This record gives sequence, C-alpha cells and structure tokens, in this order.
Amino acid sequence: MAQKTRKVSWLEKFSHQATRATGTSLAFVLAVGVVLIWLITGPVFKYSDTWQLVINTGTTIITFLMVFLIQRAQNKDAVAIHLKLNEIVAALEGASNRLIDVEDLSEAEIEALRKYYRRLIELARKDDNLTSTHSIEEAASRHGTKYKKKPQSPRAKNSTAKEEVK
Repeated sequence: MAQKTRKVSWLEKFSHQATRATGTSLAFVLAVGVVLIWLITGPVFKYSDTWQLVINTGTTIITFLMVFLIQRAQNKDAVAIHLKLNEIVAALEGASNRLIDVEDLSEAEIEALRKYYRRLIELARKDDNLTSTHSIEEAASRHGTKYKKKPQSPRAKNSTAKEEVK
C-alpha cells in the first residue's frame, strides 16, 4: 500500500527541524560553549554593562523562542497520545467508550469520572487484585457474585476429573 505524500508547510518543517536540533547533545555543547566564551571575554570587556547585556539579551530571545517550540512539540505529542489511547479504548471489547476524547471534557466532568473510577479501585482493593475488573458496573456485579461460587483449586479440579475417569 503506497503512502500518500502530504503537504507540510515550511513553518511546520522549520519548527520540527528546530525542535529536533535543539534537543541534541550538540546543541547543549554549543550552548555551554557560548557561555564559556562569554565568561572568558568578561575581563577583556571589563565586565561592562554591554558585556552583560549581550548574554542577557541572547538568552532572553532564545528562551522566548524555545518556549513556543517546546509547547508546539508537547501539544503535538499530547494529541498523538490521545489519538492512540482513543484507538485502544475504541478497539478493546468491553472498554468504556466514555473515555474516548475524555481530554475534551470540562474539569468538573473529569473530576466526576475520576471519582467514578476511584470506586472501582476501592472494590478492586477489597479483592486484592487490581486487574480483575474493568468497569464499575461489572465490578459491582462481580463483587457480589464471585464469592457465592468459589472457584475450585487446580488440585480439586484434578481429583474431580480422576473420579469421573474411574
């Protein structure tokens, strides 16, 4: 299956490359080098206000631009993660579809869901098995019924099977 080539704006390409480049060890070494050169030139410029202004202005501009690059990268990653999680929730049989696009809910709605799932955790803790159920409804129904019919141990199952063979 051939992939379609998608058009990417020059701004997206530039910001992607800048994000990748600034996150490298080489970028860190270059930044340390600039600071060291600035420190070494201090005595040459007699630690003047202009000497200090150069590093202050440079670091302020770089910090200002990096905030936007970092935010862009985090936003893109967050959207990608949400899409992947939505796909998993949608694909899993029995998973609650309430959680698809949960990030778009209000804070009050998210808090209500959090409380809802806290109840599930409380029920699961009573069972000492946090992975035995996956929804409040199922947890509540299983919680009451699973102790009525105790599962047989493997040893008991084997002895019952041997008796049937005789």
